[in-house]
Amino acid sequence: MKTLKRILGYARPYGKYWPPYLFLSILSVVSGIATYALLGPMLTVLFDNASIASGPARPEFAFSLDWLRDYFSFILSGIVAGGGVIRGLAFVSLMLVAACFVANLCRYLSQRILVSMKTTLMRNIRKDLFSKILALDTGYFTERRKGDILSCVSNDVSEVQNSVASSFHVLFREPLLALGFLAMLFYMSPRLTLVSLIALPVSAFIVTRITRYLRAGSVETQSLMGSILARFEEAITGSRIVKAFNAGKYLGRRFDAENQRHREVSAKVGYRQELASPVSEFLGISIAAVVLFYGGWLNLHGKLGMSWEQFIVYIMFYWKVLEPAKAISNSYAAIRKGLVSADRIFAILDTEPGVKEAPDALRKESFEEAVRFNSVSFSYESKPVLEEVSLEIPKGKMVAVVGHSGAGKSTMADLLARFRDVSGGSITIDGKDIRSLRLEDLRALMGIVPQDPVLFNDTVFNNIAFASEGTTEEEVRAAAKVANADSFISALEKGYDTVIGEGGSKLSGGQRQRLAIARAVLKNPPILILDEATSSLDTESERLVQDALQRLMGGRTSFVIAHRLSTVRHADEIVVLQDGRVAERGRHEDLVAKGGIYAHLCSLQDFS
Repeated sequence: MKTLKRILGYARPYGKYWPPYLFLSILSVVSGIATYALLGPMLTVLFDNASIASGPARPEFAFSLDWLRDYFSFILSGIVAGGGVIRGLAFVSLMLVAACFVANLCRYLSQRILVSMKTTLMRNIRKDLFSKILALDTGYFTERRKGDILSCVSNDVSEVQNSVASSFHVLFREPLLALGFLAMLFYMSPRLTLVSLIALPVSAFIVTRITRYLRAGSVETQSLMGSILARFEEAITGSRIVKAFNAGKYLGRRFDAENQRHREVSAKVGYRQELASPVSEFLGISIAAVVLFYGGWLNLHGKLGMSWEQFIVYIMFYWKVLEPAKAISNSYAAIRKGLVSADRIFAILDTEPGVKEAPDALRKESFEEAVRFNSVSFSYESKPVLEEVSLEIPKGKMVAVVGHSGAGKSTMADLLARFRDVSGGSITIDGKDIRSLRLEDLRALMGIVPQDPVLFNDTVFNNIAFASEGTTEEEVRAAAKVANADSFISALEKGYDTVIGEGGSKLSGGQRQRLAIARAVLKNPPILILDEATSSLDTESERLVQDALQRLMGGRTSFVIAHRLSTVRHADEIVVLQDGRVAERGRHEDLVAKGGIYAHLCSLQDFS
């Protein structure tokens, strides 16, 4: 119930929906009751018109159903007496059509309100999910499978929409309908109605027992769907490797096992869910048979208290009670399944970001002195990655960090941009701990060029001007020229308006990297973070990118991570990391002369 209330919270303000919906629902119920109540007079006109012609006198007004029934009989008897049975039949038929029209019109209008509420609710859930994913730190995405996250965003949201949100009318309108027809049943025959109600709790108990398994089964189903989506994602992103290693059959067997398990669990859940409807219908008909038998027994003993026309209307009312009861039982099964998906959605929404902005965070709009790592340590889970790392990057200087893979170089870049937070020590900018600064201000001071440039399925212009609103074409072109990218962009089919595909798939590695550099040039940050920006390029592309990087770094404070040592030989200081600790530091010539780790790394690379 707590989860359901939370889902409904996304439809606020309630006042926009509930008053008109409640009014239309009540009007629909009243009109529906009138529709079936008119069947009695119609049967009387057809088969007992003599009693209609000699109908009652005008009744004295009283606020009751008896007065309403007697007044309608008075009008009908007048019509039959003055115009014949056919005119009376036409009158009842027109009243029946009018009541049915009003009932269905009100139902349609109330459903429009629910559709508006449902679509608003789902929009707000998706909005919160997207905002949360943007706010979560990068560590969250390394610990969770992408398939699980995508399954939650797509399948779970759709499940909530199709089961929970789509059942709102059953939760709110159908109970009103059931109560309205029950009231009429009690009005017509309290004794007969009590007999039928005794069996309803038994029916509800049986349906509840059937649907109890749905929640647990749905948890496993959605988890397996996350695994299946992860397999698809791996097959798409790793297509070349899969083909190169002839691994299609191997991956196919793994996928088939998970897919089959998902089918088995989904089938069990589906069997239980589908069982609720026929069981509730069977129980309803069984109870109706009991009512018919008991009603016949009362009639034979002269204790029924109503005419046979009224008894037929009573049975019709009883069937109308069973319809919402059946709908409620079916929706109950669907809602239990949908609430599992809602719990998975809220598990993401309730996740606290590992990197949080301080409530009293300071503004920082400029960089004046230096960036300092002060005895910085960082551990991933229980595994130490960095230990007691200290270094200073003065304004306008270039500091490079080198070392073997896994030494902690990229982790330092992540810590500087606060994609993660230090486990020990501190990082300061102009003497201020970066944890005390507004995240937006901190990252506005930095431009990042990663090893694998992140590009979007958009135009070249929009990728360079990413998040920079109001940027002109001249500014984008100028940034591209600095990045040695203008020439190849101009040669594209639509120039700067060319869509570059998913992740820039229509471009070469060097071209993608130069677009990433152009994006950093346009941002014009005082601090640059270059994370192995040329390590995956061929010699010619590396030369073009390196030339662009030299222009980019001119006059800026640069924190450079490199595997290719030729790109950092002119750095103001080179820091050598080994096993998360600073092993050596100094200028290129001094470290080569020292004959240590850096000199050994240089000897393994060609500096020609």
